[in-house]
Amino acid sequence: MIILRSIADLSLLPGPVVLAAGTFDGLHLGHQALIRSALDEAVRIHGTAVVLSFDRHPALLIRPEKAPRLLTRIETKLDLLEGMGVPVLLLLEFSEEFASQPAEVFIRNLVSASNPLHEICVGSQWSFGRGGTGNIALLEKLGEESGFSVDQIDPVEIAGKPISSTRVRQAIASGDFSEAATCLGRKYLLSGRVITGAGLGAKIGFPTANLDVAGMQLPPDGVYAVRVHHGGSILSGVCNIGVRPTVDPSAQHRTVEVHLFDFSENFVGKELGVEFIQFLRVEQKFAGLEELKAQIARDSEQALRLLSSWKTSMPPS
Repeated sequence: MIILRSIADLSLLPGPVVLAAGTFDGLHLGHQALIRSALDEAVRIHGTAVVLSFDRHPALLIRPEKAPRLLTRIETKLDLLEGMGVPVLLLLEFSEEFASQPAEVFIRNLVSASNPLHEICVGSQWSFGRGGTGNIALLEKLGEESGFSVDQIDPVEIAGKPISSTRVRQAIASGDFSEAATCLGRKYLLSGRVITGAGLGAKIGFPTANLDVAGMQLPPDGVYAVRVHHGGSILSGVCNIGVRPTVDPSAQHRTVEVHLFDFSENFVGKELGVEFIQFLRVEQKFAGLEELKAQIARDSEQALRLLSSWKTSMPPS
């Protein structure tokens, strides 16, 4: 997949260009339908399909106090887009300068750089330009003036309700991983890069991989039996989400730590994806490290039994 970093780079592509535009946090089934529409149209006209997205969620700059928790890290999004067969990604920096750009200027820059711009595919709620003043009606007006068409993709519905990033976030926040997977069209994985921790887990005999999940939507606090995805490998383990009250009673920052069974590789700096198989218990404060150690041993034994049973009973992939 080719990654472009500026609108001007569109001039490097053979036209006509079909753009699929959006934030695409989560790349759920609705996003996938939109992108596939662009891919299909590009094949039909012998053009080039381009996904247009941003290096961060726009709300993180425009209204950071109300910005949603993220479903996908940028690295995950790139992998998923490439897996869909997207040939080109236009990944724009969402800066203050970019956010202040009038809606008409943004679209006309896309038109000027393309050879030519044939179509823009967007969701029904897509907005663009300074203050989000650009809407579907304005996009269609600009399309009539500049010679491109607009393909507005209706929301994909499951169980009578539209799929949205908000719906997926709510499912994850409540621990409904089945609902999240249904909306995503794939297993829900909490992904993060492993960072160096305090090493306390290793000292008590249960080393953990500490994930950097800043800004990500997290499941409810507690202990889970998990499968951990790393490259082509899937490892079994137990995961704790919470504030670690036994080792840091005053902490308020939530952390994600995974203890992997019978595995000692140093994962620092590597990307892991955590698949939550079953909730085991709530996070709790223990009287000391020995009591904590004993409980982790029980958690691990329970998780091993569950994962072994789950693996043998799961349907073939």
